[in-house]
Amino acid sequence: MNKVLYEQLVAYILENQNRFYRLAYSYTKNQEDALDAVQNAVCKALESFESIRNTGAIKTWFYRILINESLHIIQKRKKEAASSDLEDVDMVYHEKAYDQESVEEELDQLEPDVQEIIRLRFFEEMSLKEISSITGYNLSTVKTKLYRGLKLLRENIQEAAL
Repeated sequence: MNKVLYEQLVAYILENQNRFYRLAYSYTKNQEDALDAVQNAVCKALESFESIRNTGAIKTWFYRILINESLHIIQKRKKEAASSDLEDVDMVYHEKAYDQESVEEELDQLEPDVQEIIRLRFFEEMSLKEISSITGYNLSTVKTKLYRGLKLLRENIQEAAL
């Protein structure tokens, strides 16, 4: 067991737990689900820390685990919602506004890979190179998806304003 690597991972997790929660919440839109995603990601990371090739990869390695856990919880929630009886649920009307919630709703309409890139870039303030490493896309693909996603986001927000 590489004790130094384990201690670095624990220190990294402790230092960045608020960022992890914020990212998970941006995916799940639910406090309990976000906390579950972070907790599951931490457990998985601590169980498999020996698969980290070098200490410089801790950040991208952990973010990949966290994103996967967040997506897993979303899929699980969708399956549960589909199997439950939704006929008795009252629909609530919300007026569109220019607030963060509206932007996030429009962001949720984009393709999942584009959402992921935009969230990592602007919510987590990661460089394009870091995003490339986390997502597994090459740098030019990340740039293309980011700029295409931002253009669609801007168009959708302008349409909603009309």
